Amino acid sequence: MPLIIPSNTITGGYEVDNSLRFDDGSSDYLSRTNQSSITDNKIFTMSTWLKRSGLGFNQDILHAQVDASNLTQIGFGSTGEHFIIYNLDGGASNLYLKTTAKYRDCNAWYHLMAVVDTTQATSTDRAKLYVNGELITALDQNTYPSQNAVMKLNLASTNQYVGTYGATQYYFDGYMAEVCFIDGTALDPTSFGEFDEDSGIWKPKNVSGLTFGTNGFYLPFENSAALGQDDSGNGNNFTVNNLTSIDQTTDTPTNNFATWNALNSNGTLSEGNLECVISTTDRWGSSGTFGISQSKWYWECKAVAKTGGTGLIMIGIEGDPAERDRNTTYSGSTDTGYSYYGSGLYFYNGSAFSYGDAYDTNDIIGVALDLDNNKLYFSKNGVWQNSGDPESGATGTGAISITDPNSQPTGFYFPSVGDGSTTTGHTVASNFGNPSFTISSGNSDANGYGNFEYSVPSGYYALCTKNLAEYG
Repeated sequence: MPLIIPSNTITGGYEVDNSLRFDDGSSDYLSRTNQSSITDNKIFTMSTWLKRSGLGFNQDILHAQVDASNLTQIGFGSTGEHFIIYNLDGGASNLYLKTTAKYRDCNAWYHLMAVVDTTQATSTDRAKLYVNGELITALDQNTYPSQNAVMKLNLASTNQYVGTYGATQYYFDGYMAEVCFIDGTALDPTSFGEFDEDSGIWKPKNVSGLTFGTNGFYLPFENSAALGQDDSGNGNNFTVNNLTSIDQTTDTPTNNFATWNALNSNGTLSEGNLECVISTTDRWGSSGTFGISQSKWYWECKAVAKTGGTGLIMIGIEGDPAERDRNTTYSGSTDTGYSYYGSGLYFYNGSAFSYGDAYDTNDIIGVALDLDNNKLYFSKNGVWQNSGDPESGATGTGAISITDPNSQPTGFYFPSVGDGSTTTGHTVASNFGNPSFTISSGNSDANGYGNFEYSVPSGYYALCTKNLAEYG
């Protein structure tokens, strides 16, 4: 299978500007009612790019329902790991494809397609699933529709939903971009993507020239004031449910931003894995999805909530997040990490050192990591602590001197968050350039990437694949 889009080095070509962040805990979804006329109720194509956040439960991408006995479902079924398409006609299933493969990577972007054309003479040509440009032939379920069977997804006046099953369950958790529905045409993957000549990675193409059909739509999520706006020319706009402008993001299949790592977390993650509720029994919260070993990087963390007790948030970097996950100890408890503690101290190798001001709920902590000089700086609400100057280079004015990342078990440092006590469960929202919390000012790095509350120091960059390709 072609590579999914992780911390890749794709440059050039079509750029996707925006995605929409869905949080299953907030019951986020889009909804509309099909027009009274259709192009064809036997033929359609669904295409979307997405990055998953949550696993272990069913999640719908696109769903249409006449009633409980007549519906079409496209999403992740069977505990939320297998890509499926399912059609129920009069209470009987006449289409059910489920991939053998499980799609569990929460750090990367996938391209998923479902194509149906029940007019085809050969049964296996009547429904197809594609992932990253390849037809999926390994299926755990392979019930194909009869010839000329009617699908419920593009029936006249049927309710359609993006990100949920009937607005009641199976809410999608993660990011979607370039969501397309083609009414009346069965397309192949080359209408939506192409293989990068250098890396071989499947990447997006401009779809604005496609013919979408009467009930077709194209959702690029470019209008933060109208996130359900259809740009196909059909005016098939969606009603926005529980989503706001902060859910419009620049984390896309052509510029993937860091998040907290769902596979290495003792905390409960939400908001596209950018918000971490640290467990009341474990001191380790989570680490970032991107490891870095050179250049200069900037991100922010906001203390969103405290649930009581005397424990305080710890924000920093970790060179061995897997070990922290096993031990459930905080970053800074060994010689692999450094943490700025809520009391104003910083921790390294289990010892506390005088450093800066205490911080609390609603304070924003900036992190500037200089791996050219192995220096670490923290700011509180825009003020660099310990009279630090992240632009001082090798001098390291006010910096915490750190060991070279090559000395770490992984050879990298990762952003980290944790708790100073097992008696509390604090909430931290991160901003690796793609915020989960409202930004009042708005600052980008020198490359124009990121949306930060405070100014990015000169020479420092947001944690995204465009910057990693240049500096990482």
